Amino acid sequence: MDRFIKSMKAFPFKGMLVIWGIFMLMGAVLFAERSGIHYEGSKSQSAYLSENQIVTEKEAVKELKKTCLVIMDSQQESSQLAWEQFERIFQDMKVGTDVADLKTDTLPNLDSYETVVVLMSDLEPLKEGIIEISNWVKSGGSAMFAMAPQKDTYASLIEQKLGIISSGYENSFVDSIYFDSDFLIGGGKSYAITDGFDSARQVELSEKAQVYAWAKEPGGIPLIWENTYGDGKFVVDNFGLYEKAVRGFYAASYSLLTDIGVYPVINGSAFYLDDFPSPVPSGDGTYVKRDYGTSIQEFYSNIWWPDMLNLASKYGLKYTGVMIENYEDKTDGEITKQTDNERFQYFGNMVLHQGGELGYHGYNHQPLVLSDTDYKGLYAYHQWPSEEAIVAAMNELIDFQKTVLPNTEGSVYVPPSNILSAAGRKVLGSKVSQIRTIASTYFEDGTSLPYVQEFGVASDGIVEQPRIVSGGMVGDTYMRLAAMSELNMHYVSTHFMHPDDLLDVDRGAAEGWETYKGGLKDYLKWLSAAAPDLRRQTGTECSAAIQRYAQLTVTLDSTDTAWTLHLGNFVDEAWLFFRANEGTPGKVTGGELTRLTGDLYLLKANADTVRIEKKGA
Repeated sequence: MDRFIKSMKAFPFKGMLVIWGIFMLMGAVLFAERSGIHYEGSKSQSAYLSENQIVTEKEAVKELKKTCLVIMDSQQESSQLAWEQFERIFQDMKVGTDVADLKTDTLPNLDSYETVVVLMSDLEPLKEGIIEISNWVKSGGSAMFAMAPQKDTYASLIEQKLGIISSGYENSFVDSIYFDSDFLIGGGKSYAITDGFDSARQVELSEKAQVYAWAKEPGGIPLIWENTYGDGKFVVDNFGLYEKAVRGFYAASYSLLTDIGVYPVINGSAFYLDDFPSPVPSGDGTYVKRDYGTSIQEFYSNIWWPDMLNLASKYGLKYTGVMIENYEDKTDGEITKQTDNERFQYFGNMVLHQGGELGYHGYNHQPLVLSDTDYKGLYAYHQWPSEEAIVAAMNELIDFQKTVLPNTEGSVYVPPSNILSAAGRKVLGSKVSQIRTIASTYFEDGTSLPYVQEFGVASDGIVEQPRIVSGGMVGDTYMRLAAMSELNMHYVSTHFMHPDDLLDVDRGAAEGWETYKGGLKDYLKWLSAAAPDLRRQTGTECSAAIQRYAQLTVTLDSTDTAWTLHLGNFVDEAWLFFRANEGTPGKVTGGELTRLTGDLYLLKANADTVRIEKKGA
């Protein structure tokens, strides 16, 4: 050994050995990235609940005690529209409801309920029921008018009790809403409303009324407020929108009614890269060449992907890439295998290395539909000739992923252009067992083509995980409003973008990657500031959280010294919003509380019974 050490000291090219060693190390790293040998896929498959742990949402909701009475009138179009949204809001909040439709029903005894929600602007069908509701609230009840009453004789019977001291006959234009920072996650700023209209009643409120939202800015027309009346409380929503993108604002308003407002949430954030990895995208590279003087392939490898990795590192993102094997448009059942695997191995391993996962987008970029789907001239896609052809294409994609990345196992399917027919959906649920999650879209687009989802678990066990926002241009737009609403409805964020957005003028190519990246960074900065405690997850991890959320129920017992929550269908952990309208939470047994804003807390439950002591009690 001594002789070896002396000979090394005398060796004249020791520096070359160091350089040679560095190159060997770099080569090993590059080999690992490209070969798929060392980087294993996400182990989050194990996060899914087993079949014997799952309770369907229908079964969970069926067991709920009916604590809320909804009063509506199906003869009023706006009342019907509001109920379509509230029906889902209450299902997701796990609020047991009875519905009194004044077209056919009479008002039941209010003493059987904890809360009343009125979904009517024309109160005439209520008649003397208005006085009955007022007296019930005065005696300690809680009522919410989710639609501001019209200016008429019947409304005049209750306006002052709602906190209104004067009102006009005309509605006012609302194109943005400002939320109090202590009321909602992401509050303290104004959010734009696309296609605003004259939707808010002109009202002046008494000094006793507590306002939580205004048109445009603080001091504008009140849009959400509460008013104490006797021993009870009224809450009023005055913004006149009844659509999916504002559900979270109604949920938050409802949570003001009782001493404690508590409901299950998801607590998850997923970020999808559609068409990634894939062959080099086709498209117009004019703007890439303009800005960077490089080819499309070099742009993605040397500019776009390093920038995306930097964003992931800065904002804690876990990318879920969904693969496309090729861009051929053949749907005849004949399979053409991809032979150029190097790009898939390189980018796929990089996604896995940064903590992400890989799912499925398609053998090719043709939606899973049969001949009964009409694209109505909106897309140049083809139909598949049979269920067998769909199954063969999906199996080819699954086998291809295992070939190029043998240590990963996908579970999430994203439909191309969010298009998936009922027949294609049935095939995935019955004949492609690898698929355990479908991540499509939360919103309709005016056609019947998108596969529109709610957060939950379908009857065939597949998790439904809709994506809420997309792209990089998520400025002060409808998407930002929807994203903020969903933070307060489900405490969830789901986002997707395409690498080839920068090759399509309609998706931002002309603005260039620096502008597009700036918009994306602005959105991620907003999200991180609004919800710093939101868990950053892969698609599979978010689906596992949805499973636990979808079946969870909660009942509350309250004493002078503590609140006790009993959680139905609890498995291993659960997340809930806990709004302390009366009293301050103290020591927690069976869980952990994190203050989000104002009196709103995030509760992590570690057991099926959680006890929260009241401070000063």
